Amino acid sequence: MSLSRRGARRTALFLLYQWDVTGQPLASLYEGEVDQYARDTAEAVEAGAEALDAKINEAAEGWTADRMGAIERNVLRIAIHEMESEAVPAEVAIDEAVTLAKRYATEEAGKLVNGILGRIARERAA
Repeated sequence: MSLSRRGARRTALFLLYQWDVTGQPLASLYEGEVDQYARDTAEAVEAGAEALDAKINEAAEGWTADRMGAIERNVLRIAIHEMESEAVPAEVAIDEAVTLAKRYATEEAGKLVNGILGRIARERAA
């Protein structure tokens, strides 16, 4: 089963949200067949969550990952993972993350995500 990257990202977000909120092992949350990109992304983010959160904390002026909502935190984790693994260009990772944040959190969450990821992208490019 192959979803679009956008659909796979959404699936990864839902899995990571459940993992983050419930503390259950990620593997126990898979229902049915999970798209390979979604699974790989979710597992990489789970494994690197601490390092990803450190990057969020560094780039989020006056915010920390643990103070953010679970949606925003996991949208950021996914986007940073995609940027670092070069799975997609930074612009695509940022655009997709902002779309997810606006759709599943709030308009403000979209702005927060855009600001943090923009800062990380600029530092990476420098």
